[in-house]
Amino acid sequence: MARGSSPPQPHETILEEVFRRESARIVATLVRILGDIDLAEEVLQETLVVAIEQWRASGAPANPAAWLTTVGRNRAIDHLRRAKNFRSKSEALAREQAIFEPQSNMDDESGTAIPDDRLRLIFICCHPALPAESRVALTLRLVGGLTTAEIARAFLVPEATVAQRIVRAKRIIRDRRIPYAIPERTEMAACTASVLTVIYLTFNEGYTAGSGPSLIRVDLCAEAIRLGRLLIGLMPDASEAISLLALMELQASRNRARVGSDGELVLLADQDRSLWDRELIAQGLDHLEYARSIGTSGAYLLQAEIAACYAIAPTMADTDWHRIAALFADLARIAPSPVVVLNRAVAVGMAEGPAAALALIEAISDAPALREYHMLPATRADFLRRLERWTEAAAEYRRALELVRNERERAFLLGRLAECEARWRGAQ
Repeated sequence: MARGSSPPQPHETILEEVFRRESARIVATLVRILGDIDLAEEVLQETLVVAIEQWRASGAPANPAAWLTTVGRNRAIDHLRRAKNFRSKSEALAREQAIFEPQSNMDDESGTAIPDDRLRLIFICCHPALPAESRVALTLRLVGGLTTAEIARAFLVPEATVAQRIVRAKRIIRDRRIPYAIPERTEMAACTASVLTVIYLTFNEGYTAGSGPSLIRVDLCAEAIRLGRLLIGLMPDASEAISLLALMELQASRNRARVGSDGELVLLADQDRSLWDRELIAQGLDHLEYARSIGTSGAYLLQAEIAACYAIAPTMADTDWHRIAALFADLARIAPSPVVVLNRAVAVGMAEGPAAALALIEAISDAPALREYHMLPATRADFLRRLERWTEAAAEYRRALELVRNERERAFLLGRLAECEARWRGAQ
């Protein structure tokens, strides 16, 4: 808080929390109503201004999310009524009616309705006419509710690059008059890879928040899992979609154990496994088994297999690190990435020792994609610490602290740095 500033009022805190949680839902509905992304975002901002003014005067309403949705919807109606460029008055009235009777977008073959505006919006933003990187950035912004900075951290690219991708995507949607509708089943496959990437990155941002006071954003994890379940309702035989859902369920099953009573980071070795969500593990394992039975080995299936190794191990010592390292090696072959190699190095270090891990890390130490990634020096520091190379480990922890943005991860790294410095002084 800046010096001289007053603490936030209760209504301001509620508005910030609700707006962050519900903005994606509201903007998705507004896009369907208005047929225009920029106008939908404009109406959303108008809604926020109205909320600030009215909640300051009267306090927060009993149901803040419903209040924001209703006000946003009403302001959208006002925009429709004022619009001069509709083809006919009947079109405007049809749009207005859609506010109260949401479109079902029924599939002719199955009779299955698209159950949520956000899933519809994902497919719009992931239209094949958009560049792949723009599809993901726009969808994370509109549907996932991530800021431009959060998306940039997820992609390990500059914030300005993400902003340009979002602007470009909106321009293409507008200029090519891409319809605000779910694609036909025959066209859906062309969008699927981008849709899965969007859901995956949304979950990752929730699993370990790129910035802020909390290690985990439970709302984003839950949203990604919810969207994953909606997606396999549309594509029940898509192995990678089912694999992604299995992966997210297995990973999220450990969330309660990953933070301590004060919100501090708890490593896998120190987690209370009684806090793991056994129901979510069972669901994840069931989805993994189904994915195995219907598809070939893809990137999400391999990651789900890795997550299952963690989930089924009764203790840290029982974890099959050799299998995990082998699965990461397979993943690196079909989806090459320095981040995958870094994760494989961790597994190799657990299976074969710190020296083996450091050799693998050295091979990717100059990778441009990892230049601003705090986990590279943090991982190297951990293995140096295990080898009792205290001064080298401390230097790597300092480098990681220059890059980390999450406050809980920062606190953990500061503790490890202090430990290394104390051990070095004690050895003198």
